[in-house]
Amino acid sequence: MPVLPTIPSCAPLELISSDWGPVVAPVRDFLERVSLRLEDQVIEFESEIQEYARYALENQGKQLRPTLLALCGGSVGKVTEDSVTIAAIIEMIHLATLVHDDIMDEALVRRRRPTLANRWGNGVAVLLGDCLFAHALKLASGLSSTEICKLVASSSERVCAGEILQSHRRRRWSLDRPDYFKVIEMKTAELFALACDLGSRLSGGTSAESGALRRYGLALGTAYQIYDDCLDLFGAESVVGKSLGTDLSSGKVTLPLIVCLEQCQSGEREELIASLNSWEPAKFQEIRLKLDQCGALNESRRVIAEFLNAAESALSNIKPGPEIDALLALNGFLARQTALLAG
Repeated sequence: MPVLPTIPSCAPLELISSDWGPVVAPVRDFLERVSLRLEDQVIEFESEIQEYARYALENQGKQLRPTLLALCGGSVGKVTEDSVTIAAIIEMIHLATLVHDDIMDEALVRRRRPTLANRWGNGVAVLLGDCLFAHALKLASGLSSTEICKLVASSSERVCAGEILQSHRRRRWSLDRPDYFKVIEMKTAELFALACDLGSRLSGGTSAESGALRRYGLALGTAYQIYDDCLDLFGAESVVGKSLGTDLSSGKVTLPLIVCLEQCQSGEREELIASLNSWEPAKFQEIRLKLDQCGALNESRRVIAEFLNAAESALSNIKPGPEIDALLALNGFLARQTALLAG
């Protein structure tokens, strides 16, 4: 695997900022119960792979999706015990996608520790990711509501399809914005939307409320993934060091690169593509300079703001309350982190 440059950067959204407090304040107890539920699942795996499962399941960050599920549920009614199980299922599916992503990106570090693939190899990592997916669906099959089980299965299929589409689009430098957004919606935003939708349904929300909260999740999840893609390219000084350039190394086409390729003249575009096709870590700063010249970060910020505005609009018909305030605080938190990215 290539050695990537380690540059001081803004930490990922899940790792930083005291601003996170207002977001999770209404649901701290819920998040603790979700963590305990995930810990309980480790012993359900074969004894010889429990170490791998524990390593993957401990990598929860700030539990964005469980947070969304609890906040959306609390915004329309009472959060039930079934919601804890559903949140654990969604988090397990998410962690499975992280394991697979790290393999595809040849990532060495995630959240300040070696990736599972880096520590035990790609073979173990890909099969462990599959086990996590399968175990999540096994848990879902035990739910009393067949409708909820079907929604979890449908979203899981959509996420997996998004992973395949993303792999097909590596080094496809002609990728346009609608196709990029499609992959993000399937692979990342779908689990945000599922968490919001099921949080509402489990708490007795109306179809209109569940639909509005699902739209919120889709918009927020898309904004979040664009931010995360920008983070890989525009790391700024912060308290955490992060290996940058994994997307460039793996040939993943993200919005900043799409913006730059849109603006390049024919000759410049060919030169940039040639550099990307013969990628080596030493080219990182050269490509960063080109992205800066094209205004790729500013345009990406503008697009993120559009999705955050759409997310906020989706909440306009939900009754105000502390949970809605927390969801709006999450919008503001992501907007501030985006502004901190270094252009």
